[in-house]
Amino acid sequence: MGEIKTYKDLLIWQKGIDIVLLTYKITKSFPQEEIYALTSQIKRASVSIPSNIAEGYGRNTDKSLSHFIDISRGSLYELETQLLIAKQLEFIQDLEIYNKVSSLINEESKMINAFYNSLAKS
Repeated sequence: MGEIKTYKDLLIWQKGIDIVLLTYKITKSFPQEEIYALTSQIKRASVSIPSNIAEGYGRNTDKSLSHFIDISRGSLYELETQLLIAKQLEFIQDLEIYNKVSSLINEESKMINAFYNSLAKS
């Protein structure tokens, strides 16, 4: 693995960005009346994942990083829940993208948990 020089080198941040991009694609097909409701919540939750990883990294202490990783994990689970709701409401038109983002959420969850645990041990 290469040296980590910035938060952009963190795989959990990179995967978080991938989740944001797919999430924005999914919400394009949502009903117009959802733009200030579920669509907005989904976008905010997705953006919160890599944003909190970056903010925690920028705080320059393991304690702060752990705190913001924990917030990022909460946003990830919030996003997963919101996407499940959107799917059940039949707002999601492209199930291929939904399945891909669901898979990424699962991977990100495992990676965040492992990263958080590694910080707790240091």
